Amino acid sequence: MSDQPAPKAAFKRVMLKISGEALMGDQGFGLHPPTVERIAKEVKTVHDMGVEICMVIGGGNIFRGLSGSAQGMERTTADYMGMLATVMNALGMQSALEGLGVFTRVISAIPMDQVCEPYIRRRAVRHLEKKRVCIFAAGTGNPYFTTDTASALRASEMACEAVFMGKQVDGIYDSDPKSNPDAVRFDHITYNDVLQKNLKVMDASAIALMRDNKMPLIVFSLDEPGGFRGILSGEGTYTRVTD
Repeated sequence: MSDQPAPKAAFKRVMLKISGEALMGDQGFGLHPPTVERIAKEVKTVHDMGVEICMVIGGGNIFRGLSGSAQGMERTTADYMGMLATVMNALGMQSALEGLGVFTRVISAIPMDQVCEPYIRRRAVRHLEKKRVCIFAAGTGNPYFTTDTASALRASEMACEAVFMGKQVDGIYDSDPKSNPDAVRFDHITYNDVLQKNLKVMDASAIALMRDNKMPLIVFSLDEPGGFRGILSGEGTYTRVTD
């Protein structure tokens, strides 16, 4: 075992936002357990640095309210179904983290006491102080709001120092780097520029909430091994968004 001390993290408490699609691997739907475990290991490496971690996971790998609404389903019902999908993903991530020895709490904006805790801010803060990973599920508990907005809201309520958004690309580009090889990556950009350039990073209400609360956003690749820990150690490739 190395006697080298762990590097000091740049932030003490952070929010990690990942999409539901990040959990499905290459199977196109649902949860892919090896992928969930790989992401859980990334979270554990940061937790081992002493960083307090909040998480919000989308539900698009199971059900997306907006697409359900587009197919004729009543929007409010579709959104509630999407919220329930995020609870399933949160429980899957909890299982993977606890399998690695990381204590977690799934905290739902929609009360369902048999499987997770209801959202009570002061209790959630206490869990973080006890070094438990808090996975916030069911979005904000309200239809018409995305999990992007939920992550911005919970990060503000929990007094996080930054929101980390894990993507399939290593930052924010001026166009889709998968379809445009000449796409330019931004090292740093302001929230106003994100809105004015209509860069599809988060939805506009989430961006506005983070800008108003002066919350930095760091967009990085979740597929890069060690990327999450690397950024907290002052390394890696990412885009930083500030006001």
